[in-house]
Amino acid sequence: MKKIGLLSDTHGWLDARIMNFFEPCDEIWHAGDIGSVAVAEQLSAFRPLRAVYGNIDGYELRRMFPEFLSFDCEEVKILMTHIGGYPNRYDPRAATRLLAEKPNLFICGHSHILKIMFDWTRQMLCVNPGAAGQFGFHTVRTLLRFEIDAKNIQAMEVLEISRS
Repeated sequence: MKKIGLLSDTHGWLDARIMNFFEPCDEIWHAGDIGSVAVAEQLSAFRPLRAVYGNIDGYELRRMFPEFLSFDCEEVKILMTHIGGYPNRYDPRAATRLLAEKPNLFICGHSHILKIMFDWTRQMLCVNPGAAGQFGFHTVRTLLRFEIDAKNIQAMEVLEISRS
């Protein structure tokens, strides 16, 4: 079993509450718009980090992380990208990858809106953790923590942090 901390859209900003929430996690996954190499280094020094770059990430972060990341965790096939969409409204580039790779779990960011939806057509869970940073229109910062045990994605927890 693996315990995963998932966040997106930090835009160069982390706070201690995020790290406290991720304390019991085995890995941290970041769905793009990291915002600075310093944030990536802070996260990877804390726990193993899997990440993709987002549309605001510059050259250095794009050299460190891919646009799409496909990997297995336990018995779950994961596809992660920044701009992905959600069931019936996928970004065209993401839709092409989803069709080719057929993941069990699709993770994206970008919208700053927390969404957890099951795509019945593709038989996969779609997760967007919302935005964990200060920049953007969102009024509440959100991030997730969950477990993957064999083929089961379970114990999903949301942390909400006020922007004030």
